[in-house]
Amino acid sequence: MDALGFVNGNTESFGCPRCGCNDRERHLVLFLEASRISTKLTNSKILHFAPEHHLTPWINSLSPSEHVLCDLNPKSKNIEKINIEKIPYPDKYFDFVIANHVLEHVGDDFRALSEIRRVLSIGGYAILQTPFSSVINSTWSDPGISTENERLHAYGQEDHARLYGLDIFKRLSSSGLVSRCKTHGELLSNIDHSRYGVGEKEPFFLFERID
Repeated sequence: MDALGFVNGNTESFGCPRCGCNDRERHLVLFLEASRISTKLTNSKILHFAPEHHLTPWINSLSPSEHVLCDLNPKSKNIEKINIEKIPYPDKYFDFVIANHVLEHVGDDFRALSEIRRVLSIGGYAILQTPFSSVINSTWSDPGISTENERLHAYGQEDHARLYGLDIFKRLSSSGLVSRCKTHGELLSNIDHSRYGVGEKEPFFLFERID
């Protein structure tokens, strides 16, 4: 991962020693507040994949009208079993879809992106934080890579399905979602990234459905 210039949060300052939240939770809250997207979560319908332990109550504190927690393999009763490649909700139902470090685990990410767009309302947002390599130009995967050890060496983690490259922004927009992505510097130039334990190279992966 280091050799391929992975943009993947801050692995050296992953967990907060006080509350236990991880770097991706902290960074996403900072992004949401700095962009003022957090104000739009109030009274909104949210579909939240792989809901994070500390991020979930923070979102609930903003009083969304509906906050559906879901996972392919749920570990608690309040989390629905949902495959992101086949979301069992009607068209244009949600105002937000949050998939924080999810797409790199999905077998068919194009299918998942199409489903995300389908269930988003017009003007709705998808938050799609995803690790990628800042060295390779094109995302790649190989169906012959099937064991955990092979995936670790090829993609950087045992349960990843591909290695995203610099084409990730174009790939995430392929379903018709419009990029509203911002860099860390554009939104959070006033914070010390090392103090907050977040990756200064990680952008805010924000996409909007406009039609």
